[in-house]
Amino acid sequence: MQLAYLPSPSTGVIHLGPIPLMAYAFCIIIGVFVAVWLGSRRWQARGGGKHLVADVAIWAVPFGIVGGRLYHVITSYQLYFGEGKNWVDAFKIWEGGLGIWGAVALGVLGAWIGCRRHGVPFPAFADAVAPGLALAQAIGRWGNWFNQELYGRATTLPWAVKIDPENRPASSPDVATYHPAFLYESLWNIGVALLVIWADRRFKLGHGRAFALYAAAYTAGRFWIEYLRIDEAHRILGLRLNDWTSLLVFASAVAYLVISARRHPGREELTDPDASAAPEEKKASAA
Repeated sequence: MQLAYLPSPSTGVIHLGPIPLMAYAFCIIIGVFVAVWLGSRRWQARGGGKHLVADVAIWAVPFGIVGGRLYHVITSYQLYFGEGKNWVDAFKIWEGGLGIWGAVALGVLGAWIGCRRHGVPFPAFADAVAPGLALAQAIGRWGNWFNQELYGRATTLPWAVKIDPENRPASSPDVATYHPAFLYESLWNIGVALLVIWADRRFKLGHGRAFALYAAAYTAGRFWIEYLRIDEAHRILGLRLNDWTSLLVFASAVAYLVISARRHPGREELTDPDASAAPEEKKASAA
């Protein structure tokens, strides 16, 4: 008999007074606010404008949500299309299902558009928000806990997560506790955020290298965490699709770190029109 385990919530709904809110969505919203808050502090520390990160987030967040859902639906199409499936479920984002790869890819596109509109260098912006993105992912993963998803193989470790019978794998309906893959990834992402913050302070990372470090560190952890998962997934040469994606992103990020350090040593000067305009606006308001 297992004496200790992490219980799962009985419901995926959080009630804010009379207002019901899906816990999965709530975790994502909190993560977005944390990412914008930390990114804004880091941007201002480099001399940027106070509201720039929030303004760019207006572009990046919707793009990221759409991209994350598209990636999930495309790579897990069997859940939504075919005999006995309802394609309308593909739009039920509140029930879970956001692929981080699609979220980052389209989120980066949205951020690039926002940076272009505000006339700021995208690599510098990416460096500023990188640790905040890792923290947002760490918080967002707890939405999987509420939905009783993203768990790994069966285990009796004291930090195992207990899964209700209706959410267990069909192959092990009588096994109650599993590796909490969501928790592993959440803790790993916190470590990634701290690593990027430390490395940025120590080495003055610039020209997108802080973001590349975030990508490399995250994918290194995602690879081994993905190996623990037992949910259905497409496989290529014995590895899950997300493992191959992790390897590709990791190699690309490391290559960028090496090449960028040689071509653009040091940190670029930040030119943010919003920041340079701030003193003028203050004078005008004082007059």
